[in-house]
Amino acid sequence: MTEDTPTKFVGERMKLRYAGRCRLCGSELPARADAIYERANKTVRCVACPAGTPVAESVDEAESASIAVVSPDDAGVAGSSARREYERRKARNEQRLRQKWGKLGGVAVAFSEDKQRTKAWATGAVGEERLGAHLDALASESIAVLHDRRIPGSRANIDHMAITPAGIWVIDAKKYKGRPLLRVEGGILRPRVEKLLVGRRDCTQLVDGVINQVDLVRAVVGDLPVTGVLCFVDADWPLIGGDFTTRGVHTLWPRRLTKLLAAGEGGAVDVPAVREALASHFQPA
Repeated sequence: MTEDTPTKFVGERMKLRYAGRCRLCGSELPARADAIYERANKTVRCVACPAGTPVAESVDEAESASIAVVSPDDAGVAGSSARREYERRKARNEQRLRQKWGKLGGVAVAFSEDKQRTKAWATGAVGEERLGAHLDALASESIAVLHDRRIPGSRANIDHMAITPAGIWVIDAKKYKGRPLLRVEGGILRPRVEKLLVGRRDCTQLVDGVINQVDLVRAVVGDLPVTGVLCFVDADWPLIGGDFTTRGVHTLWPRRLTKLLAAGEGGAVDVPAVREALASHFQPA
């Protein structure tokens, strides 16, 4: 290849998660637009621009960085770690059946059902995937979304994070049956205690988990506003109202959450910079 030969990059056609700019002609490309993503140099180009077309004008390294877009893989895949855990447990259970029943192992597998603990991972994955679709629909220059992020030094993960100009939202997705309720005990003569119930099930520990995740995110972003959310997918919510806040954690459903995120446009948070910091610290699970 001579110096006069333009470099060609192999690209893949996709819908942009975030707005970008064509590296060849300089045209603005809005979020959700069809474009060619060049993984090798992490930039995009118009569908109409051939890969070998020379750049319209030279750009220095700093400007080139400004037109680069984040790899779609960097945002994470909602529910991916829960889905992998389900498949791992399912495969292990099937292997045990085949070893136990020998030649009849295939029949035993066909007539067996997943254990409850195994099913729970599949149910959790579905909840995260469905909520992730709602959040991805909001992704734009002013709202960034990260999915399924690994907590350093732990096997746990953060289901979703949304970064808006008004602050960061740490979101735990749950696919539970029953109606989420806030029960307040104590008060004047006894210490006030708030309990989260889903149907008859005491799920207060879920609030503790979100608070711990919020603290971990605050350690990365400093003084920026961080809000915790428990988002119940498919719960028995009433027709009017129903959402509440306990110990600073919002408890609600997907559509209610997306409305809150879309309304949080006012603020001074540098969305791209905060997204980069969080994506770097909390790697995809």
